Amino acid sequence: MDVQRFAAFSDAPGGGNPAGVVLDAAGRTDAEMLAVATEVGYSETAFITGRDEHTGAYRVRYFSPAAEVAFCGHATVATAVALAERDGPGGLVFDTNAGAVPVQTTPTESGFAATLTSVATRSRPTDGAELDAALAALHWDHADLDPAFPPHVAFAGNDHLVLAAATRSRLADLDYDFAALRTLMERVGWTTVHLFWRESRGVVHARDPFPIGGVVEDPATGAAAAAFGGYLRALGVIDHPTRITVHQGADMGRPSRLLVEVDPADARVRVTGSAVRID
Repeated sequence: MDVQRFAAFSDAPGGGNPAGVVLDAAGRTDAEMLAVATEVGYSETAFITGRDEHTGAYRVRYFSPAAEVAFCGHATVATAVALAERDGPGGLVFDTNAGAVPVQTTPTESGFAATLTSVATRSRPTDGAELDAALAALHWDHADLDPAFPPHVAFAGNDHLVLAAATRSRLADLDYDFAALRTLMERVGWTTVHLFWRESRGVVHARDPFPIGGVVEDPATGAAAAAFGGYLRALGVIDHPTRITVHQGADMGRPSRLLVEVDPADARVRVTGSAVRID
């Protein structure tokens, strides 16, 4: 398969989250796609396996090196930009395992950007046993959490545990038990743990451990950013259409920028980012 490589949520190849993109994976088996994703080694590789001749929607599947995931934001952005480079900018629809995801691509000074619209989001408080197990695996304590933002499990195609760090230094010091967190996440069905620190009303810093994908950390996580937007909406802290800039990846040397748009009247969340070729 012809694998294209992009850095998503960045204007430079050295930033963002690398994603593999296969624009023609028609007829390929699950085992073949998983093998390619494993060989590529990025947190996700996206595969277009077909296109609906009536609606024009692309069938897209996402594989980490360890397993298929229902939806991946950064690989969605990368795939949309790859299509924009080939066919020109405009509107797209991706038929994913999580549902239909509209994507709009637009030209930028460095190439193209893509805005994905998530499926309807939802969010619920974390139960005590889940939270205690997660904190133990992260080597965090309850005192490390910001009481203004209660722990939740948020959904925007996948479930993500959302935890607010009380300080930027707590967020920066990430040294967790990979095996313990992976076991917990597999048991309860979380795709990532979305750790964040709120710098201001419109600026957030985030980190996303991803052990169930065989990856210690994601430098940019569009699916988690969408779920995070839904989390804020569910908490009622957003009372008008709001844009939030999420900075991710800086602590691991791959700075990324995700623009999250939340409307309290809409359960969906929009996430925007650029993508550039790595090779």
